[in-house]
Amino acid sequence: MKYLDEFADPALARRLLDDIAATVTRPWAVMEVCGGQTHTIIRNGIDQLLPDGVELVHGPGCPVCVTPLETIDRALAIAARPEVIFCSFGDMLRVPGSEDDLFRVKSRGGDVRVVYSPLDAVRLAQANPDRQVVFFGIGFETTAPANAMTVVMAERLGLANFSLLVSQALVPPAIGAIMDSPSCRVQGFLAAGHVCTVMGLAEYAPLVARYRVPIVVTGFEPLDVLEGIRRVLHQLEAGTAELDNAYPRAVRPEGNPAAQQVVREVFEVTDRAWRGIGLIPASGWRLAERWAAYDAERRFDVGGITAAESPLCRSGEVLQGLIKPPECAAFGTACTPRRPLGAPMVSGEGACAAYFQFRRLGSAVG
Repeated sequence: MKYLDEFADPALARRLLDDIAATVTRPWAVMEVCGGQTHTIIRNGIDQLLPDGVELVHGPGCPVCVTPLETIDRALAIAARPEVIFCSFGDMLRVPGSEDDLFRVKSRGGDVRVVYSPLDAVRLAQANPDRQVVFFGIGFETTAPANAMTVVMAERLGLANFSLLVSQALVPPAIGAIMDSPSCRVQGFLAAGHVCTVMGLAEYAPLVARYRVPIVVTGFEPLDVLEGIRRVLHQLEAGTAELDNAYPRAVRPEGNPAAQQVVREVFEVTDRAWRGIGLIPASGWRLAERWAAYDAERRFDVGGITAAESPLCRSGEVLQGLIKPPECAAFGTACTPRRPLGAPMVSGEGACAAYFQFRRLGSAVG
């Protein structure tokens, strides 16, 4: 526990908070672009410890939450097929599609299995040559190398019964889309350390230069988040805008070149719809044509499935940081973890789930 406890030290937290209080002279809005950071903030009450007027805005940092509704419906259609073993991480099973979720498909006899590594699905394909094995490859840049390796390994093993349903999203274009929105009120960003562990820092420098907005890369423990906030606020008060790495124990400027190489080999950049937000140009990855044989969307001919969001769910506004979860009339009533209207209520990184779990049911203020 030593290496966890030292990043949750109350005395060090108090010193960081005192420094923030001594620095801030006016209101600021800072967005964390990571659902893990959102949960750290809400679980530890970090937003409530900051000076009045400093608001933490929760961004689209949950890859499960931003997976397009039509992609969920395509997953459900594939998982219901009798010849398919459909593999997914557990946090996808309760994410609602238009009418169903993977748990319900499983209850009706669909062979839906929770795996703990993408390569578990490859091993299942080896062990079940008479079945089609599909892995639901979702995530930001963090999961892309492992997801890419599934098709590389499938080819090396000669597995014709393995395919990947891809829903990979890219964080920097989402930051650009947020800043381009007429309703944007974000003045600084906390970037997700795990994304930068893979991709490095280079893609964030153009955002800093274009929008004159500070971006601080940080981790996920309470002191990591507080230090990231402190650095953003120091820049804002000084009128500067720089890219700052506050997570050097994990993030190198160049990232992980080996991981980047396999991603470049397997995926190509594409326009992508973000659930509740809409289409963001060049904000996703899909399998390159070289690997088209492993594309589950093509193999099962589900690309034509479309869907419409529930009019009761305001998760898109939550994901853009326009409202806090309790400002949605369905929060905690028509929408709960047992009966979710949108993915942010059931994902382990969803803002709605964080507010519900840690009993933030009342005021939605800052």
